Amino acid sequence: MIDPARHRQLEELNMVNVCTQILYDARNELYLNMHFLDISLSSLGFESDPSMKGLGTDGYVIYYNPDHLCALYRRGRVYVNRTYLHMVLHCLFCHLDAKGNQAEAYWNLACDIAMESIIDGLYQKCIHAAPTPFRRETYLRLKKQMKVLTAEGIYRALQNMNLTENQYNRLAAEFYTDSHEKWNEEPPPGIPVPRQNRWTDNREKMQTEMESAGLDPSGGHEEKSFLEQIQVENRERYDYKRFLRKFAVMKEEMQTDQDSFDYIYYTYGLNMYGNMPLIEPLESKEVHRIEDFVLVIDTSMSCSGQLVRRFLEETYGVLSESESYFRKINVHIIQCDDQVRSDVVITDKGQMEEYMKNFTIKGNGGTDFRPAFEYVAGLKKQGQFTRLRGLLYFTDGKGIYPVKMPPYDTAFVFIQDQYEDVSVPSWAIKLILDDRLQ
Repeated sequence: MIDPARHRQLEELNMVNVCTQILYDARNELYLNMHFLDISLSSLGFESDPSMKGLGTDGYVIYYNPDHLCALYRRGRVYVNRTYLHMVLHCLFCHLDAKGNQAEAYWNLACDIAMESIIDGLYQKCIHAAPTPFRRETYLRLKKQMKVLTAEGIYRALQNMNLTENQYNRLAAEFYTDSHEKWNEEPPPGIPVPRQNRWTDNREKMQTEMESAGLDPSGGHEEKSFLEQIQVENRERYDYKRFLRKFAVMKEEMQTDQDSFDYIYYTYGLNMYGNMPLIEPLESKEVHRIEDFVLVIDTSMSCSGQLVRRFLEETYGVLSESESYFRKINVHIIQCDDQVRSDVVITDKGQMEEYMKNFTIKGNGGTDFRPAFEYVAGLKKQGQFTRLRGLLYFTDGKGIYPVKMPPYDTAFVFIQDQYEDVSVPSWAIKLILDDRLQ
């Protein structure tokens, strides 16, 4: 007589083996058609989870409901391949870690639309399924608002559409591919590299491989949309702390230098000679800090007040950290449209907090970057700066740039998908900030 429990276990094991083979075959077929996905396709393991609503990933493993996966396979191998690729793309574009304070339902939908738009644009036989008219209409509508369909841009567009419940449900049903329920779970124990770092590394290697293979996003290759997305994602991300170090100066401050202090000699002296350490910590320490600095805000009518405030709040957050600047600083915050409208000098943290509390935009005229540079040149002649290292100019790019390079580092700062793609002078840094600033 066959043991029912044993029989059930054997059936489940056989089902897992079948599902594992389905996923292996999907991975191999995707690799044969898209070699540049090699590392990424191999970065996810497989695990059965009957509680799943379908298939999903946590960035380490693909979890699948066996019944759902088999039903998807019966529908056609193409749909298994598309779902596998869809999950890999979520990981590559760091959707699992980028939600922030955004509404979860709309963020999930935006991520699905962005990834499906890439897959629909690849035209590979192993993943090709003709887009529905509704899907094509959605892509066209979104592309009128942004050049490249990113999850962040689509999320903002969806929020601005003021969708009814029925409209949202129709979009969600059209683009639903995988479950996102594992995105917020804790990583498995013993993981040496954080999920986001791992996939960022995969994405950067993929761009290098695609570009080395001669793929040009401005050309006619069918992968061009994918490469555009990769290049947008790999642009310098918003890390102000690291970026502001470009403008820092070395200076000694009165504080204990723990880095140069050797506790072995200190404790040895105490043990051997009583209260007589052989070495004491230095009372000063060389540090890189922001000292003289200029922050220019474009307050023309084309530059949104909300974006200006978000940028200023983020800048304030970085500068408010004690290790970012000296106890006494000299930061000029200048508001300028086609002329300088205000110049507020910040010398300590208290003044910065007061400025942020009472901040109002002054201007709303045209845009001309030259007056701000002329004004700063005048300040230098008056001796207002001791060691001016840099100027940050936050703008949407719609203005007249100065021709001559100033005697300090300059960066024009833009919000991704919120600026006019113009040619910044070769002597200036072009920094595109992630619009995940929330």
